[in-house]
This record gives sequence, structure tokens and C-alpha cells, in this order.
Amino acid sequence: MKTLQLAAGTPLPVLGLGTWRLGEDRALRRTEVAAVRAAIEMGYRLIDTAEMYGEGGAEEVVGQAIAEALRAGDVKREELFIVSKVYPHNASRKGTPAACARSLARLELEQIDLYLLHWRGEHPLAETCEAMRKLAADGRIGHWGVSNLDTDDMEELATVCGEPLDCAANQVYYSVGERGPEFSLLPWQRDRGMPLMAYSPIDQGALAGDAALKKMAQRLGVTAAQLALAWVIAQPGVVAIPKAMREAHLRENLAAADLQLSADDLAEIDRLHLPPRRKTPLVMI
Repeated sequence: MKTLQLAAGTPLPVLGLGTWRLGEDRALRRTEVAAVRAAIEMGYRLIDTAEMYGEGGAEEVVGQAIAEALRAGDVKREELFIVSKVYPHNASRKGTPAACARSLARLELEQIDLYLLHWRGEHPLAETCEAMRKLAADGRIGHWGVSNLDTDDMEELATVCGEPLDCAANQVYYSVGERGPEFSLLPWQRDRGMPLMAYSPIDQGALAGDAALKKMAQRLGVTAAQLALAWVIAQPGVVAIPKAMREAHLRENLAAADLQLSADDLAEIDRLHLPPRRKTPLVMI
């Protein structure tokens, strides 16, 4: 698996597994754990979750799957990169470490590799930044970052936290069908060596049915979803975290990480889905 590097030098796989909507129904718990466990066995090493997903249920699913994989010897803890997120209403100076402790317990881990502010809320960014840095200094998280913050928010974060900014990543909605971040946010992050983590990189599956992409994908011998995912990964400084639970989709997404798109391929996609020509509000789902 190809990797990017966080500013601190830590490798970050360019493709991971998203877990939004997991943990919402206990009747599905065993099936969901098995799916995450299967992903690990296939070679997924980046897993993204949040305390919001299933109100902690997704973290429990991920934690159980990791525990089983570790016991079976399928993977070593240091080979995994686990991401979770704190609710905005919990992201105060005192609330952040308390929320992190609950997430660690649900994940059955001693450290979260990357801990993100899920979106901006009522608490000042300076408070959240201070709390995140304290968690990193205490070894409870490896790195900290944000999610759903646009360029002006990132500039404010840099002002209140100070430069060089030690925010490791920003996770936003980015896909071939939603290219808004390319106008200013992605260049801003690239200038600082800060990866952009793309959630919903296949537009929640909608791009699998995109007629133009399907025609192009057929010529390349892949699916439209693989083509859309490979396009995201081909963007410098970008990591993709699609959600998938079925084995066929997990394998399909994993194979997309090895798909090499030529300059002509990328230019064709630019004609099918135009790059942004002006700043638009960051899409958040």
C-alpha cells in the first residue's frame, strides 16, 4: 500500500476504511465486526471512526475487530493507523481528554494514532488545540487534526495555535463529483505538508452509476467506483477513506489503490467533472 507522510514523518496509507453508520444496530454487531476484521486480513491498515458514529458503537466494532485480529496474529498494533474524532460539544479543554478516554476504552487501545475535531462547534479552537497537544504529550494520541474545516477556519487555527502548525490532517468531503476543496483548501494544506483525508470519495456510492465514468472505466478494465477512487488517490497529498462492508466492495476498493491513471486519463476526468473555478462553501455530510 502506497503511503503519504504526515509532517512528523509518520506514514499514512493512501487508502483506508470508513465506518460511518456502523454500530447503530446491535443485531448487526457480529456482521460488522467480521467485516472490519476481513478488511484487516485483506491488508487495510488505516481505519477511520468517530465517537459520533453509532454514539460510540462504531468504535466498539472497530475495537473488537482489532482485538480479534491482534489475538489471531493477523496484524501487529504498530502496523495499524487508527483515526477517531471528538464531538464538537465535547471539544473543550476538559471535555476533549474525557471524550478521548471513552474512545480509547471502546477501541480497547492505549493510543489513538490520529484524533480529530469532528467539526467546528461552540468551543474556541485555541482550547481544542491546547487539549489536543496535551493528549499528544501524554501519549494518549499520536497526532491530532481536524475535520470539516475550510480554508478560513484553517487560517484561524494556524493563528491561534501558532506556526508551524502541528495539526496533522484535515478530513473533508472530497470526490470527483465534489471538487470544491481543490480551489483553496487543498493547496493551503499542500503548502504545509498536511494531508487531506477524503471522506465519501465515491459520493456515497453514487459515482458507481456515473454514465460517463462507467464508459471510461470499461475501457480501462475497471469499475466506475474504482476509477473515481483511483482519481482521489492520484491527487497529491490526498488520502481516501471509503466505507465498505461487503467483501466484494472491500476488495474492489483495495484494488483501486493500485490503479495508475495516466495524464490523459486525468485530463479526461477533468473534462467529465470540471475543476472548480471559484470558491464554494465546503460540503459537509
